[in-house]
Amino acid sequence: MIDLAALADFNLVASHGGFGLASRATRRPKATLSRKVSELEAHLGVRLIDRGSRTLRLTPEGRALHERTQGPLAEIGEAEQAVASGASVPSGLLRISAPIVLAHVLLPRVAADFVRAYPQVMLEIVAEDRKVDPVEDNYDLVIRINPDPDERLVGRRIREDERLLVAAPDRPDLLQGAPGDAAIAVPAVGHVATAADALWRIRTDRGVHVLRPEIRLRFSSFLMVQDAVLAGAGVALMPKLLVARHVAAGALVVWGVDDGPKVEIWALQNSRRLSSSKIRAFLDGLTAIA
Repeated sequence: MIDLAALADFNLVASHGGFGLASRATRRPKATLSRKVSELEAHLGVRLIDRGSRTLRLTPEGRALHERTQGPLAEIGEAEQAVASGASVPSGLLRISAPIVLAHVLLPRVAADFVRAYPQVMLEIVAEDRKVDPVEDNYDLVIRINPDPDERLVGRRIREDERLLVAAPDRPDLLQGAPGDAAIAVPAVGHVATAADALWRIRTDRGVHVLRPEIRLRFSSFLMVQDAVLAGAGVALMPKLLVARHVAAGALVVWGVDDGPKVEIWALQNSRRLSSSKIRAFLDGLTAIA
């Protein structure tokens, strides 16, 4: 059976970037940490740390072990602290990955409320549109839009959203009449993830219109798409969450709503890890405003 104390020491060294740094941070003898890691290597029969390098370099086996065990060991530490204190108080580092748009319009208020309520938690939110791996990239929670099923992830749907067709207020609304058989051509701004030749089905109170967007400008960020529409570059299908304040202020007008299914926003975590008190507390705050 693996020595959990030796494993914890190995992760301590790996997280701090070296035996000396780990020793100074924890005030434990460097020789003790080195001995415990050597014992773990002997037990596993593999080298975990390349000691010939001037800076700490994990071997492939060491990197894999660190990535797979640092989360569970941190949870054990949290559970131990909770039992000792008689209450499950959220504490420690909480890392979250979220799409750029949601990170800007949905999370700042939740994050501010959370850190005020739980001062023992260090909250780190990374805004990125790439599809991260919560295990490999060491995230406690990932927020995704319309996620594909993944047996490694579990979570909850935190809210729904819809896409609005918006334009600058001085652009004539081409959907004022009743729907016809022919697709309506409109100057448009697009997102690079959307097919340039796709037709848009837009629902209004007069029925469903089919649009042929003439896209001459495409961006990788909806924030950039929004700015271009505000500047009068064309119409765009945009998340309601993002444009609602501009619509309310009269800076944008809504021509209609995308006729497809609503957008689902999910918060997901590694199915093999326990849901810690800090994750549950953050999810509660997130769903409270959804």
